[in-house]
Amino acid sequence: MATTTPTAASAGTFRLGDLEVHRMGFGAMRLTGGGIWGPPADRQDAIRVLRTAVHDLGVNLIDTADSYGPFVSEELIAEALHPYPAHVVIATKGGLERPAPGQWRRNGHPEHLREACEGSLRRLRQERIDVYQLHAPDEKVPLEDSLGELVRLRDEGRIRHIGVSNFDVKKLERALEITPVVSVQNRYNLTDRESDPVVDWCEARGIGFLPWRPILGGVVDELLAHSIGARHRATPTQVALAWLLQRSPAILPIPGTSGAQHLRENVEATWIELSDEEMDELQQLG
Repeated sequence: MATTTPTAASAGTFRLGDLEVHRMGFGAMRLTGGGIWGPPADRQDAIRVLRTAVHDLGVNLIDTADSYGPFVSEELIAEALHPYPAHVVIATKGGLERPAPGQWRRNGHPEHLREACEGSLRRLRQERIDVYQLHAPDEKVPLEDSLGELVRLRDEGRIRHIGVSNFDVKKLERALEITPVVSVQNRYNLTDRESDPVVDWCEARGIGFLPWRPILGGVVDELLAHSIGARHRATPTQVALAWLLQRSPAILPIPGTSGAQHLRENVEATWIELSDEEMDELQQLG
């Protein structure tokens, strides 16, 4: 790896609608308390991580959701970064409720999504949210109703762009019949590649794919990533992130962490160039 410090800009850029972002983003879920519930153990550390990401490492895409905490992640982002630099894009999500620790309940009713969006606007101290994502489709509510409410919010100037999360290709095709979307956020990493067709679908249409849980797992996977990482003086996590960046130009990794050093290590992955042979080796894990 290079000796000077890389920044998120080293990953290149991608356009979410009319918003240009660096492809290495930051996921703010883990800034909350244990189990993604309540405040962090050290609030100032969380604030420091956010400021380091934006001001020192050039991250200009931050992903969050009203369900992280709940509400805590959005509040921390505003405390750390408001007033936001003009180039910073905040993407948040609505459509999951947190009635108790460990519980994630889908709610795609239009009235809930409107209330959730208004709450995010207040906590983030924004008049318009750059990218607002439906956190998950609610099988009890027609997709036309859920996305239709986001379209109304966009038309009212409360949302700039619409994204979706936890969608397969079939639902994505339905979504595009309702509204343009600029991003799709699904679980995806080296060994969890159920969303491979979604990645290819997004790339073909110029839609950003934000992988959640982007870090690999499993002993065998880590051993392979470790052996490749040794050639690059990189950690298995850095190899996993480098693989994502090279897997598709539409992928925008959003690794999360509550530590500044780990954050820097994640961004350093932008300078790893995996060979075709190494990509093939890693591809076999899927």
